[in-house]
Amino acid sequence: RHLLTIFRRRFRLFIAVALIVLAIVVLVAFQLTPRFSATAQLIIDPRQEQVIDMNQVLSGLTPDTAVVESEVKIINSRSLAGRVVDELNLTIDPEFNADYRVLTGFSLWRSNTSQWFGSLLLNKGPTVIISDEEKKLRTREKTIEAVLDQLSTRRSGITYVIEVTFESVNPKKAALVANTFANKYLVDQLESKFDATQRANEWLAERLSSLRDELQLAERAVEIYRVQEGLINAEGSSLTEQQIAELTGQTIILRAELAEKRARLRTVDQQLATDGRGEDVAAVLDSIVISDLRRQQSEITRRQSDLQNRYGARHPEILKVRGELADVDNQIQREISRIVSSLRGEVSIARQRLSSLERDVAGLTTRLTTNNSALVRLRELERNATANRTLYESFLNRFKQTSQQQSLLEADARVISGAAIPSAPSFPNNNLMLLLGFVLAVGAGAGAIFAAESLDRGLHTSDDIERELGVACLASLAKIDKLKAGETPADYVMEKPLSSFSEGLRTMRAALLYAHGHEGGKSHIVAITSALPGEGKTSMALSLARVSAMMGSRTLVIDADIRRRMLTQTAHLTPSVGLVDIIAGQVPIEKAVVADKQRGLDVLPLVDRKENLTLDLFGMPAMRMLLETLKTKYDFIIVDTAPALPVAETRVLATLMDSVVLLVRWRKTPREIAKAALEALQRVHAPIAGVALTQVDLAVQHSYGYGYGYGSYYKNYRKYYSD
Repeated sequence: RHLLTIFRRRFRLFIAVALIVLAIVVLVAFQLTPRFSATAQLIIDPRQEQVIDMNQVLSGLTPDTAVVESEVKIINSRSLAGRVVDELNLTIDPEFNADYRVLTGFSLWRSNTSQWFGSLLLNKGPTVIISDEEKKLRTREKTIEAVLDQLSTRRSGITYVIEVTFESVNPKKAALVANTFANKYLVDQLESKFDATQRANEWLAERLSSLRDELQLAERAVEIYRVQEGLINAEGSSLTEQQIAELTGQTIILRAELAEKRARLRTVDQQLATDGRGEDVAAVLDSIVISDLRRQQSEITRRQSDLQNRYGARHPEILKVRGELADVDNQIQREISRIVSSLRGEVSIARQRLSSLERDVAGLTTRLTTNNSALVRLRELERNATANRTLYESFLNRFKQTSQQQSLLEADARVISGAAIPSAPSFPNNNLMLLLGFVLAVGAGAGAIFAAESLDRGLHTSDDIERELGVACLASLAKIDKLKAGETPADYVMEKPLSSFSEGLRTMRAALLYAHGHEGGKSHIVAITSALPGEGKTSMALSLARVSAMMGSRTLVIDADIRRRMLTQTAHLTPSVGLVDIIAGQVPIEKAVVADKQRGLDVLPLVDRKENLTLDLFGMPAMRMLLETLKTKYDFIIVDTAPALPVAETRVLATLMDSVVLLVRWRKTPREIAKAALEALQRVHAPIAGVALTQVDLAVQHSYGYGYGYGSYYKNYRKYYSD
């Protein structure tokens, strides 16, 4: 409600400011050159075609937020804009180069004014001669800046789509430049990949040449050292190692055979030592010859037995058979001896072969020890050669891959929508401009209201007085708009006793005489003061006195402003004696009091005597005695004092009053000043009855919403007044 009241009060200001701002916006909108916007859409493709399983030299983009935003910055870069400028030859386009622009009217005046002010601000130094090449370079840079100012690149939401928008006064040019930016961006991606791959190929080729030489030197060093040291390889190991391995195996076999033959020989010796014949020796039993001889022996023994049974022991045939049997036994013994001798020979041969093999193994072991010392260096050379070979093969494979990738390069983005020629201008948007003008107008009007309210430090209503000063508002005294020449407010009261101004004075009189416990009919002294001069204090004092006299009260008004004597002058009096003479005891009261033209009102004037300004007149006991005497003669005594802030006598006089009224000029007296005057009176314990607003426009005061008494509802009862 309070804000609505403020708006109603400042409605004219609001409308004036709002209409001015709206008119300016509309005028500017119609003066603006139409501009067209064309948009091309690119997408950072998250799908990567994989024709061959090879790692790229320059890897594809990972379409996350940072990468997409980085690509937006690349499109907005000066280098890409420079390519577009060169491609479309925009340095000679008047839209981007002011040197080719023909200015007329306001544009020409603005350009000349800017140049004139620029020449004043720049320090005049020696003239610098600029070459044609430098001029072209500067023109190109300015054109690039102008193009970038009209370029807008942004990511569409959280997608991988990038929108490239260009604005121009020409719709075809807007579409052409937007599409050129998109195409140049794709070409830039391909060129960056191609350049990176080409640089990688050149570096790999150079590196392969040096690695090839290093590998050849390393392999040659291995072979030369192997030959020098006799470290011949055979199936992954040295020849000496293979010989030792073979001989060691043979030695093990021979040792087993020797052990077997010794065991057999030892068995034979034991059997021979037992029966002396050795017929049970295993080698003998296994001999085919022995088996044949024993078969013959068995046959001869059988014949001998048959002959003995047939012819007797002395028969010649038996003797013959016995000879044959003895001959077979001898053959068996000889064969057994030969077998035993053969076993002994085999043991001896096996022992000799084993000794020979052991000597060979020992020799080869000694040689291997020597070779192992050389193998340390050989393995070092081989490792170096292997590392060089691995590195060379890796670089060679990568070189072949990158050589093939040059024909498979593709951009990480693609155009999904080319910029079409716009059919309608994007700027100015008349509807938006009108809406913006309306918003600005409302905002400016509201700002004007806020500024006016902030700068308005005056007091307006009784609520303001009670809230800011903490005292009651006795009355709102209306401003008199129609005063005749030479007429004063006190004269207006007599002429229009039923006016709103007179009613305000009666309201203040009633508040003074009948409020705060004052008894009706008892004499009352009230001081009228103000914070600053020019607030209507004297006029209000004389007017209040005349209203009181018109109401039948014996009233006296005293001029206590010894510095300016405003009341005396307002009443058009030229006395010879006055208040100061009474206080000094020079004249009686009756001689100094002057009757006013309003019946029932007396005036106690002041005489212009400068020597009285230095005296503490109001602090004398005579002043108090004078007031007590006057209270016996008058019902209502009004004292017109000087302003409370600049004059100290007012504060002294206020302590002698029954009531003190502080007058505040409506909307003019700052609330801080009024508060300071009130505090000055309160410090001397003056009986402050309240504050009265003077020169109030009642028709306007009601717009503040909470005016005293008739302020808010002035329209409802103004017919009661005869203004």
